[in-house]
Amino acid sequence: MALKVAVQMDHINSIRIGGDTTFALCLEAQKRGHNLYHYTPDRLSMRDGVVSARVEELSVRDIEGDHFTLGKPISRDLSEMDVVLLRQDPPFDMNYITTTHILERIHPKTLVVNDPAWVRNSPEKIFVTEFPDLMPETLITKDSQEIAAFRKEFGDIILKPLYGNGGAGVFHLADGDRNLTSLLEMFGQMFREPFIAQRYLKDVRAGDKRIILIDGEPVGAINRVPSETDARSNMHVGGRAEKTELTEREREICARIGPSLRERGFILVGIDVIGDYMTEINVTSPTGIREVKRFGGADIAALFWDAVEAKRS
Repeated sequence: MALKVAVQMDHINSIRIGGDTTFALCLEAQKRGHNLYHYTPDRLSMRDGVVSARVEELSVRDIEGDHFTLGKPISRDLSEMDVVLLRQDPPFDMNYITTTHILERIHPKTLVVNDPAWVRNSPEKIFVTEFPDLMPETLITKDSQEIAAFRKEFGDIILKPLYGNGGAGVFHLADGDRNLTSLLEMFGQMFREPFIAQRYLKDVRAGDKRIILIDGEPVGAINRVPSETDARSNMHVGGRAEKTELTEREREICARIGPSLRERGFILVGIDVIGDYMTEINVTSPTGIREVKRFGGADIAALFWDAVEAKRS
């Protein structure tokens, strides 16, 4: 059965299709005969309890520079859709949170993926703290004295904003680095929210593994190796993707978190693992599925739509 699928995303003309998970999901949906509709978060509306968006019919093709065609914008009641993909990139700010409140009004009659209420209630750097034995020592606070004490205890630390994404604002402060006070002053001016201090994991030099889970089950992974000049492994800041396999420890981590992911209706999740420790559970718009397939792994887009179609049947 053909599904009507609306995709809430950053505008499709801005994406880099070679590594874009949302684009891969759209390609597979189109291949299966589903009808695609595109809209950006600023086109989402709610009036008298009716949730709508100005959507455009969307067709896609895997051609760099000529990857989409959009139809004429038209306002549609999103409760008439079978599926809405919640896929815009963070920042996870009040605008993002507001879209989850609005989309919650149509879910689950219209299946919103991932579940908007649980996306809102599971910030990626906080959700992971429900599994403290699986993650490195971590402090969440704005208290500079607490951060200084944490740094004194562990020496090398990572400092990053609580609601950042894509490696933005991630700093490695080596033992003896004198920039902590200045950095905290800058963070205090930039962010109203607390910060995260985390014990630095030297294993990151060997890579930060992105593991993709569908319905709580691991289905593929890639290793992202940072460049020699950067502490971050994110590929858009110079990290290098490598083929990898899951270790026993990583399978243990997935088995531990799987039930929580299923309970929250998280169909597509990406977790980050450095050495033996999980550092984030990404539920907003996790990426990595094109890289997994490129290195000979599973076709995760197909597995995703298998799971969605099963829930809509």
